[in-house]
Amino acid sequence: MSEKQIFIFGAGYSGKAFARANKGAATILGTTRSPEKFEALRQAGMAPLLFDGALTGEIGDALRKTTHLVISVGPEEAGDPVLNAARAAIMARMPALEWIGYLSTVGVYGNYDGAWVDETAECRPVSKRSVMRVAAEQDWLELGREIGRPVAILRLSGIYGPGRNALVNLENGTARRLVKPDQVFNRIHCDDIAGALWQLIEGNTGGIFNVTDDLPAPPQDVVAYAAELMGVEPPPEIPFDAAQLSPMARSFYGENKRVANAAIKAAGYCLRFPDYRAAFDHMWASGDWRAGEARSPMKR
Repeated sequence: MSEKQIFIFGAGYSGKAFARANKGAATILGTTRSPEKFEALRQAGMAPLLFDGALTGEIGDALRKTTHLVISVGPEEAGDPVLNAARAAIMARMPALEWIGYLSTVGVYGNYDGAWVDETAECRPVSKRSVMRVAAEQDWLELGREIGRPVAILRLSGIYGPGRNALVNLENGTARRLVKPDQVFNRIHCDDIAGALWQLIEGNTGGIFNVTDDLPAPPQDVVAYAAELMGVEPPPEIPFDAAQLSPMARSFYGENKRVANAAIKAAGYCLRFPDYRAAFDHMWASGDWRAGEARSPMKR
């Protein structure tokens, strides 16, 4: 079998985690909108390319050799920016393409008042950004049908990991414990996004997958657990109704659901961090919780 060439449109926090976890297993290229971020992509194990909504000759050349295409770029009002720029190239000039993966969000389900949802649940998005996500998912699935290639939709819950977690927030004084009765969220460690993505790439597996942990939990509990690990006092609880929040932050609390993950497990993936406690225990013990995005995680 020829070596995989994986091309990631929008190689941000999750894309860099994927590249770090799979260095040497494939050729990995990733795009960014800023040349200043090229070095961070290189350190993560990617060849960096510039993508600001226009398809360059350099990107076109890379796509011709790409076996696995990953999209981690948010949709816009004009549609999916990658599809808008590269649809013709994907359809006509990607002879090696075997599989497409699209990183979406569990926000597409909207609010279920704390009930469990799986991939068969109706998408009833609340926010405009989630409405656009649903449309983008459908556009990528349709493209896959047109070209006869499997498309995997990975619906991610709240992303955390080195440099982006409650331990960091406690240290820098930004942690808050907002309390809204009965509110829960799922989460996913970036290493589990990387692992689930690799599992689907390895099998050229298509479908819709919730990539999320096993333990939907109140957000204030996560902060309290991190504070206990650090041996510091947790910040005081703040009633949700009294909290000063941005419209986007407030909108997150308007969606309450428990997200099931049986499908990604059925595809063969075993979570490295099945809940936030396991992840925080590991990050605290290993010391990698403070790590910047360019640092490698501990060996598995």
